[in-house]
Amino acid sequence: MDKKRVVVTGMGAITSLGHSVAENWENLKKGNSGVDKIDSFDTENLRVQIGSEVKNFDPKEELGRKAPRRMDRVCQLGIVAAREAVNDSSITDDSINLDRVGVVTGSGIGGISTLEEQHSRLLNKKARYVSPLFIPMMIPDIIPGHISMKWNFEGPNYSISSACASASHAIGSAYNHIISDEADIMVTGGSEAAITPLALAGFTNMQALSKRNDEPQKASRPFDKERDGFVMGEGAGIVILEELEHAKERGADIYAEITGFGFSADAHHITAPHPDGKGAIESMKKAIQRSNLDKDDFQYINAHGTSTPANDPMETKAIKTLFGKRAYDISISSTKSMTGHLLGATGGIEFISLVKTIQDGIIPPTINYENEDPECDLDYTPNESIECEVKAGLSNNFGFGGHNASIAAKNFEE
Repeated sequence: MDKKRVVVTGMGAITSLGHSVAENWENLKKGNSGVDKIDSFDTENLRVQIGSEVKNFDPKEELGRKAPRRMDRVCQLGIVAAREAVNDSSITDDSINLDRVGVVTGSGIGGISTLEEQHSRLLNKKARYVSPLFIPMMIPDIIPGHISMKWNFEGPNYSISSACASASHAIGSAYNHIISDEADIMVTGGSEAAITPLALAGFTNMQALSKRNDEPQKASRPFDKERDGFVMGEGAGIVILEELEHAKERGADIYAEITGFGFSADAHHITAPHPDGKGAIESMKKAIQRSNLDKDDFQYINAHGTSTPANDPMETKAIKTLFGKRAYDISISSTKSMTGHLLGATGGIEFISLVKTIQDGIIPPTINYENEDPECDLDYTPNESIECEVKAGLSNNFGFGGHNASIAAKNFEE
């Protein structure tokens, strides 16, 4: 029996760059930054005062008056992105077998704003003032739970938390459910809403964030010699994966084919990546091998590219080790230069960017690339997008704890 093939038939996104896939993609192509001064809370006493917030988001307008009261912002954003993806793929008509539709999403942190608010109530009032909805609003697995309940999807349903690799792990796991014939359709990706005082202070104190408060839009600068840390972002990216014959039978639009994934562990340090990129090499290698494609077939990598001193040279070294001299011919970009770092959601947003790159033949830029770093000497598509036919590409995401995930996709051909 031939191996099942998995295709992308729907996408949804909400980030600082826009409330839809189309709006996000237009801003990515133009090299626009979504980073700015944080305006959702007072940052006067914080050393880092910038972030990549979703702008003009009214949960009541998006979800009705009642539903947002039972959801943390992380879930609200996830539902909005899922709605766009579900509508895009038309998987709600009567012909769909709903017990063959599953949901697997990733979130690195979950409902931290709810945690902060309810902990404040506990300290400043009495225990009885803590909301009975505290736990179900905070836990990351409530995101796929709400998605399944809204559309009656009864297939595999759970959440993955592997720091910044969460959404990529979710996509790979969703792919596996289809390959193993446990589902025909999987709703997958990630959501994150961790721009809060506590999270910001925590990341700041571990020296992970950029402190360019006076130049917010220049703060996220992957692979640039003057990079000084990542910029916190928020949002959600959700895709619909579908078994090919199932998609063809119902006449679905097919955007790209997901061909494989690679997961690995650095087994090195709780926050720092392996300096030689050992785990990153392994995850990319596995994704390529499972794709049954040659390394030479890959023309583009949407890099993890966090804008941190440790990640960017490590990822560069990993790419060069795996691809050899051909690494210099591969186009690379870090869209985190524009969206900021969405932590557990980043794999969803960046996989969508990979699919759009394959679809449109346009490689988005790495903005703020101004100062060459001898350790980062590949083609990072500096500052302006380029037109380039891309038949196959990789999306890399790595997380605290040494988690590595690479997702491979290619243009769809019969």
